[in-house]
Amino acid sequence: MKYNIPPLPLPFEVETKVVLKQLAKSTAALAELKGVAATIPNVSILLNTLVLQEAKDSSEVENIITTHDELYKAELNIAQFQTVATKEVQRYATALKSAFEEVRKNKIINHSTIKKIQAILEKNDAGYRRVAGTKLENDLTKEVVYVPPQTHNQIVNCMDVLIAYINDDTLSDVDPLIKMAIIHHQFESIHPFYDGNGRTGRILNILYLILKDVLDLPTLYLSRYIINNKAKYYRLLQNVRDKGNWETWILFILKGCQEIAIESITLIKNIKNIMQQMKHYIRENYRFYSQDLLNNLFRHPYTKIDFLEHELRMNRKTAAKYLNILAADKNLEISKIKIGKSNYYMNDALIQLLINHKIEV
Repeated sequence: MKYNIPPLPLPFEVETKVVLKQLAKSTAALAELKGVAATIPNVSILLNTLVLQEAKDSSEVENIITTHDELYKAELNIAQFQTVATKEVQRYATALKSAFEEVRKNKIINHSTIKKIQAILEKNDAGYRRVAGTKLENDLTKEVVYVPPQTHNQIVNCMDVLIAYINDDTLSDVDPLIKMAIIHHQFESIHPFYDGNGRTGRILNILYLILKDVLDLPTLYLSRYIINNKAKYYRLLQNVRDKGNWETWILFILKGCQEIAIESITLIKNIKNIMQQMKHYIRENYRFYSQDLLNNLFRHPYTKIDFLEHELRMNRKTAAKYLNILAADKNLEISKIKIGKSNYYMNDALIQLLINHKIEV
């Protein structure tokens, strides 16, 4: 059955009783997440760690697989540690951080914002599709399950409607979380690019929550929820197209917001706890403690002398001395990897949290 991209706002009630009941839980979880994120002393800590986590998970949805260890080593900016997969994930993180700064500054999401995201992800400036023939297939059976708009004019017209819906709240007073679910489905159905639609769409989810002040920072990484429910995610996307089942789709996204918000709250609280432990240890035992040093050690799960030297404007000998002292007393771990004479240092407590972040506070 052919699916026609619907007008926005949707011409029927989407705030049903069951949706509103779940919305209350999701909204409360996101409000708590926003508050907890504000307690971290330096926003770059969450931007670096959580954005990288989202980048890894979102790329995994598209079967771009890398390990945490590979990814954190790749952040050392050493060519030997950068695989094809880690480069893809790093581009995602770059696209998300760049778009986040733009939306926070300009308070709008437009065609340019969306095209820039996809351009960074795919390393091209192809923009919206101009050649017909795109179709979505079942990975296993190769059966065509959906054919998105084919002509460039159709795509631009659909994106015009979507962008107006994103930015103009006078068009609809539906809650932002419900709108996010609608926006995500609409974007994935328009499928405006040749490649990178899934990852661009997941970045758009985060940007929309920033735009509407639901979050201050990109701390909600729904990609983990999608990975854990991948078959259901694609089935519900298609159920809207085949059966008009919007309520189940919206509920799925709202429950994801609640579940991942709760996970993120736990993770951020744990990051704060281990930061406090290291802070107290260094302050009590050494004279070289500074908040800038502590922030730096939590901004980079893998670190090196150059990071302290350049980011803290510290001479190389002093930076090496501090890192070696912290490694000797087990606050950091010297990595087994070595290039030339250089050591690399792991904030192992932070790395373990990021890998196994369901640890209870």
